[in-house]
Amino acid sequence: MASANPAEAEAAGRRDELSESLAELFTNVSLMVRGELQGTNNQMALLEKMNDRVAQEYSNYGDIAAGLRVFVEQLNEKSRGFDDYVSQIDAIDQQVTEFEAVVSMLDKHVALLEKKVKSAYHISSTQ
Repeated sequence: MASANPAEAEAAGRRDELSESLAELFTNVSLMVRGELQGTNNQMALLEKMNDRVAQEYSNYGDIAAGLRVFVEQLNEKSRGFDDYVSQIDAIDQQVTEFEAVVSMLDKHVALLEKKVKSAYHISSTQ
């Protein structure tokens, strides 16, 4: 049955055209929003992978730092073991310094005695 009024038929055609255009618009907007959400989702997934990688890297740094801490503690322990030897070396150094002073003083006395002996020998040989 054909429509009695040609104006109604034209209005119905426009409504169909309008509804198809709106449906296409909503479909395109929906696809655009879906694409934007997928892009954001992909960025979030990438960010998550980057965060996991950085966390792993920092975990490795933590392991290295822990190893270095153990190494430094071992060095400190060895250093404390050498402290006794260092104090003994310091004491020996002090004793050597004192001994050098005594030797220097004895050297001066020997030189003085030597002069006196030479002087006495020289006096007795001239007489």
